[in-house]
Amino acid sequence: MTPDPGTQVLRYTAFSADPAGGNPAGVVLDASGLDEAGMLAVAAELGYSESAFLTGRTDEGAYTIRYFSPKAEVPFCGHATVATALALAERDGPGDLEFATLAGRVPVTVSREGGELRATLTSVAPHVEQVAASDLAEALAALDWPAADLDPALPPRTAYAGARHLVLAAASRARLADLDYDFARLEALMHRLRLTTLQLVWREGPEVFHVRDPFPVGGVVEDPATGAAAAAFGAYARELGLVPETAVLTLHQGADMGRPGTLTVELRAGDARIRVSGTGARIG
Repeated sequence: MTPDPGTQVLRYTAFSADPAGGNPAGVVLDASGLDEAGMLAVAAELGYSESAFLTGRTDEGAYTIRYFSPKAEVPFCGHATVATALALAERDGPGDLEFATLAGRVPVTVSREGGELRATLTSVAPHVEQVAASDLAEALAALDWPAADLDPALPPRTAYAGARHLVLAAASRARLADLDYDFARLEALMHRLRLTTLQLVWREGPEVFHVRDPFPVGGVVEDPATGAAAAAFGAYARELGLVPETAVLTLHQGADMGRPGTLTVELRAGDARIRVSGTGARIG
């Protein structure tokens, strides 16, 4: 289906105040006239890793939102949620929002800090799972990563905070920087394991990490800044005791793609949900 030429598509980047950084997303604030095929057509035409579509409001006032990559719908997308929240805040002013996603309700608070708007989303309840040895071996083969290049202090796990991500930790920054994988092979594994991205990570310091996210199931080689994976990684870090129960983690992503961005991940003792925040900017 060809999208209605009257559909207003906004373009925002998330997790960077520079339009040339972070992760770009399409945002349609009124997608009530689009069906699934129409939303997919908009996302495919834009070519961003995801685009967000507001399809209405619930009885409680939450925005119903759907997310599409150029190839398929995804249950939750962090950077497109941030982009949408910033677009609403520019239109209506900062404040509290709630989005009804396929993964569950996601509250977002937008505040103004200095001259910038900053959005903080709160994830759905997360969980962390073991990874089968055969699945890990297949992922490493698709990446062309020797097992010896993994960081033994950060063991592989599958983490969920609205979408599923396989977390693999590189032992060096050079290993993380060298990403040249078998697209079709990794895509097939990810479909079988119902993964949205791989969260490839290198630990720079106690609470500072560098990450990259291959996204072949979405039709793109790599996602520049991945809010859903950041939330999942926060759950992973807490589950494995890598950080204190109350902590603020800084994730740097996109530098290897020429689109640097920063994601802030907050963990709170006694609250299982993960908070992910960042700035953003309108493109064009």
